[in-house]
Amino acid sequence: MNDQSIEFEELLASGGKVIGLARLNQPKALNSISLAMIRALHEKLNQWENRPDIAAVWLEGAGEKAFCAGGDIVALYRSMTEHSDHRQSDEGVAFFTEEYELDYQIHTYTKPIIVWGNGIVMGGGVGLLAGASYRVVTENSRVAMPEVTIGLYPDVGASWFLNRMPGRSGLFLGLSGAHMNAADACFAGFADRVIAHDHKAQVLDSLQRSEMLSDRAHLAVSDVLREFEQESARVRPESELRRLLDDINRLTDANTLSEIAARIAAYDGDEPLFQKAAKVVSAGSPTSMAIFERQLQETRHDSLAQVFEKELKLSIRCLEKGEFAEGVRALLIDKDKQPRWRYSSLEGMDQNWIDGFFDHA
Repeated sequence: MNDQSIEFEELLASGGKVIGLARLNQPKALNSISLAMIRALHEKLNQWENRPDIAAVWLEGAGEKAFCAGGDIVALYRSMTEHSDHRQSDEGVAFFTEEYELDYQIHTYTKPIIVWGNGIVMGGGVGLLAGASYRVVTENSRVAMPEVTIGLYPDVGASWFLNRMPGRSGLFLGLSGAHMNAADACFAGFADRVIAHDHKAQVLDSLQRSEMLSDRAHLAVSDVLREFEQESARVRPESELRRLLDDINRLTDANTLSEIAARIAAYDGDEPLFQKAAKVVSAGSPTSMAIFERQLQETRHDSLAQVFEKELKLSIRCLEKGEFAEGVRALLIDKDKQPRWRYSSLEGMDQNWIDGFFDHA
């Protein structure tokens, strides 16, 4: 039985095999993922993994605007603010716990998972995309981790994959929330293939008809996606991230986080990517930047499982300490876009405040 917010289909394929299709079905909310959706997808992936007739899984978002714009943070805001007892706060803990379990499940899934990452892919949507076996983006894709604007930090495994990006681009993307196009996403390691969005139905049809799907599913998926990526060369944009990598490395080359943030915020050149980054760093939560930079350092050599374990502890602290709730209030509840951050700058921040996010005893 399907939750209305997520749909499941089973597509008959060659050799008696089946492709399991999951569709995030909240297009008016840009397919933001709720706890109910997380639970339904986790359960269905378990079922499909244990069925020998399921050859591969396809994950997409309903509508044309977004694959997934992130987690349902309005619901998280309610869990942080509306009740004095522990019932609602427990819902926030459950959300992060089960979201990260789903993300880890996708990273370690034994069958091919193809994510069609068209449109907006942000925050929790990146968590779903990043771990898939085959990550497709389109000419419409806009990929970002903008958590510093809401008093959170790049999570959903970002402590793992941002650490593995070229140069200091992971640090820059986390601090600035910069939007990536499809080619940027591939360069950074968020995605694998750029395919024109109008080919989606043909890609699915070719997968269903592939004779290799029955015994060589990964080869079948690779061959089909490779073919359609070659046919989509016309829509592939230039990677701004690749072009500007040396500049990003120079901009983030300083001894302290305060210096790095100041350098980004002071940018006065002509590159739109850096102009937007300057605005975000100037207005974003200094607390978020500080816990992100520390988390990135502390997980540099961790396994994926260790990263998710540490992120869960840190995210629970974010539910408790108020900065996250204030960021969501300002952006999505009152919509005044005037967050009252605990500290207005990195320079004036009490180190004990940041230590408190990492004190998990």
